[in-house]
Amino acid sequence: MESAITICNHNSLAFSLSRNPSSSTKTAAKIASLSSKLSNQLLNCSALSSSSLSKKSSFSHVIQRSNGGSVRCSVAETASTPSEKKGQLMRRNDIRNIAIVAHVDHGKTTLVDSMLKQAKVFRDNQFVQERIMDSNDLERERGITILSKNTSIAYKDTKINIIDTPGHSDFGGEVERILNMVEGVLLVVDSVEGPMPQTRFVLKKALEFGHAVVVVVNKIDRPSARPDYVINSTFELFIELNATDEQCDFQVVYASGIKGKAGLSPDKLADDLGPLFESVIRCIPGPRIEKDGALQMLVTNIEYDEHKGRIAIGRLHAGALERGKDVKVCTSEDSCRYARVSELFVYEKFLRAPVDSVEAGDICAVCGIGDIQIGETIADKAFGKPLPAIKVEEPTVKMSFSINTSPFVGREGKYVTSRNLRDRLYRELERNLAMRVEDGETSDTFMVSGRGTLHITILIENMRREGYEFMVGPPKVISKKVDDKLHEPFEIATVEVPEEHMGAVVELLGKRRGQMFNMENFGSEGTTVLRYKIPTRGLLGLRNAILTASRGTAILNTIFEGYEPWAGEISTRDQGSLVAFEDGTSTSYALASSQERGKMFIAPGVDVYKGQIVGIHQRPGDLSLNVCKKKAATNVRSNKEQTVVLDTPIDYSLDDCIEYIQEDELVEVTPLSIRMCKNPKFAKKGR
Repeated sequence: MESAITICNHNSLAFSLSRNPSSSTKTAAKIASLSSKLSNQLLNCSALSSSSLSKKSSFSHVIQRSNGGSVRCSVAETASTPSEKKGQLMRRNDIRNIAIVAHVDHGKTTLVDSMLKQAKVFRDNQFVQERIMDSNDLERERGITILSKNTSIAYKDTKINIIDTPGHSDFGGEVERILNMVEGVLLVVDSVEGPMPQTRFVLKKALEFGHAVVVVVNKIDRPSARPDYVINSTFELFIELNATDEQCDFQVVYASGIKGKAGLSPDKLADDLGPLFESVIRCIPGPRIEKDGALQMLVTNIEYDEHKGRIAIGRLHAGALERGKDVKVCTSEDSCRYARVSELFVYEKFLRAPVDSVEAGDICAVCGIGDIQIGETIADKAFGKPLPAIKVEEPTVKMSFSINTSPFVGREGKYVTSRNLRDRLYRELERNLAMRVEDGETSDTFMVSGRGTLHITILIENMRREGYEFMVGPPKVISKKVDDKLHEPFEIATVEVPEEHMGAVVELLGKRRGQMFNMENFGSEGTTVLRYKIPTRGLLGLRNAILTASRGTAILNTIFEGYEPWAGEISTRDQGSLVAFEDGTSTSYALASSQERGKMFIAPGVDVYKGQIVGIHQRPGDLSLNVCKKKAATNVRSNKEQTVVLDTPIDYSLDDCIEYIQEDELVEVTPLSIRMCKNPKFAKKGR
């Protein structure tokens, strides 16, 4: 029985809480109330005859499967009957709309790969690359999902629309708006790491929407897998986030995404993902629609096609949409305009398939509305009303973008003017809801705000690949006044580090005003997990410093926590920069003496200009160097040529450069080069 299973879950969690007295009293109280409530349910159920108990199909559904397991679900049972109505609303049972959410690198995209293959989306002899949903070049290079993507599969008589979402906290805005399109989520959790910072964020948003949740414990075949701990930690997270009793009674599926196997117990997996598909159909309700109502569709995503123009993507909430239909596009009751739908698509397998009409409940793509924006409603021309607009959390980090003012301007870039820069930045706002752009102090400067440094860095990388040339300043946190006191954003930082490097990492985080609130060992690899509450300012430039301190073995994850009082001064860099003294081409002769002053960024034969940062000074303060000096040609015969041994220059990526620069420095970004220089607007320091 479902209640008995849930009580077992709660009791096992209570046991884990007894070993961890630091757990919140709120959690313990919630467990006690749940257990007493479910105990009463058991007493009531025991009084029923076996015949009457078998008739209570609304209490629990059980599906026998070939692997001997059963799919039980009480989350969506009361909502899954076909005849259910709430006012004019009814459920559509031939469709499921789900989002796959998880922390970064917990295996979402790989799991979607296996689901697509088992649903026969591809031909048997078709070559399919790994992580097929990560179609963007940048996503493939970095191994992360940046943009959410739609696909669909058919399982038995049900169409399952699947949305793969980013796992990194900086792209939380993508997850927030995608949750408007679905009725349930697959929460993927690593079988060793358990719930991580981004797991908390995406689960919190899903629970706020009232979505049903199926927990998938992925990578169950890892040698150090600990499914019991993961389930207990996930259950405790549900309670901390004030989930309802029904949401706490979640279905658990154990899976190995890379092998394409799933099961209802960790040691008994089926040969395919059948138990996962069954759980989705049973535990996640179909969309609630107003079939005969006036047309309503909230635009939650936008794609661009060279031939079709802007393509609006969203779920149809009410009515039916037809190709060639005249519609009304609304932002609010007072702000509406008229348009015509030229083409209509639904997602079938991995492609967009053209259709003549779409009924409420399905996810579709609409062409023909050239000025459509995310958050607007496509409604019936006569009777349509707008749906509530999409809200996302505010950005926490900002950076300045300005035109390139270096002597090398225009050598590599195609778009170099302030007008080009302005048009591109404001175009980004059309699909990136979590980003903000404002005019800066001068006409050629713009302030771009985002969820984190990575959020803005991805924009910079995309722009340089498109041929833009510009300069960016160091990231700064967005502070605000609360009761006349200055508050700044704080984040929860989770660091996984081997025990031998733990001391150096703890010292580093302590210098940046981090406060440790949890430390635990897990797995057989001797890894320690440290959890800190730290100002966002302290995280700027931290990733490289932690990698250096741990010799490349530490893993850092962060998630926004909230605004708290200003934490005080934080020193993020102890060393100054080595700055080029004049324009020219670097020489081996000059670099041989320069490298005694610190670590160099450049090799011989590189063009440099006055004010360019060419290395890291070994002491605080900047130092000007002449890296273009040539050996004098006088008395050549008497001077025997010395063998010069140069150190390998440091190769900094775009992310590394943005982490490195300070207030008086800039990063010059061009399609082929990334350079750092001193900001000419600041007074020269340390000369």
